[in-house]
Formats: sequence, structure tokens, C-alpha cells
Amino acid sequence: MTSAPAIGFDYRPSRLPARGLAIAAALSLVAIAVCGAPPGLKLAPMACTLAMAIPAVRRARRSRVAGVGYGADGWTLYRADRSQLPATLLSHRIVGTCVLLRLKTDHATETLLLAPDNSDADIRRRLRMRLAVRPLASDTA
Repeated sequence: MTSAPAIGFDYRPSRLPARGLAIAAALSLVAIAVCGAPPGLKLAPMACTLAMAIPAVRRARRSRVAGVGYGADGWTLYRADRSQLPATLLSHRIVGTCVLLRLKTDHATETLLLAPDNSDADIRRRLRMRLAVRPLASDTA
């Protein structure tokens, strides 16, 4: 499998987590609105819900990563200015047709969701095949 070609792709965040967060926040607001508490007591939980949900949705829609490369020499993340960051795979999960990657660089830990709305099915298939045969860096230590 070491002779397999490298995998490289542009990355943009999936819309699925942001939509899920927005739906959960909307349902929370509805639940607070219909509860039996006096209207004055409903304002604080509603304000807290909005104060936490809005930044979380914005974070879910942004990513510092613009591209990903995976080859014989390991993982590389690319920023928007195309500067390269070597990365180490901490963990991965395959859920249905989605691939979730946790990659650690010198600066931060990035979590990337490759879903049908932000990546090609062939890229996800090739990644699943390569991840199935390649151990994590923490497994080899």
C-alpha cells in the first residue's frame, strides 16, 4: 500500500454541524418559550442559549484549514495562504459515509469532517481504505 498515490484535496467545512447546532438551539428556544415559567424568568435562559449558540455556529462554519494532503510522508495541512503544516493523525472515525479526522499540528488540534456536502465520494472512499491499513502514530509508539 506504500506505492499508492498520495491523496490531496481542498477542504471547506461541512454545513451539517452548523445546521445541527442551529436546529438544537432553535428547539431549545422553543422549549424555553413554552415552559410554564413566568416570562421574566425565560429571558435569561433564552439569552444564554443565543449567546452560546451563535458563536458555536460561526466556529462550525469556519476552518483554518484550506487543504489536506496525505502521502507516504504523512499528513500535511494547508492554510488559506497555502503555507504547509505537518500534522499527525490522532484519531479517525467513519460514520456512515462521513469521515472524521483529528489531526495535531505544532499549533493546534484540527477536527475535520468529510461529509457528502463538502467532499467527493471517491476521496472519502480512498481515505477509508488507507486509514484501514495504516496504524495511528500513537499505536506505533
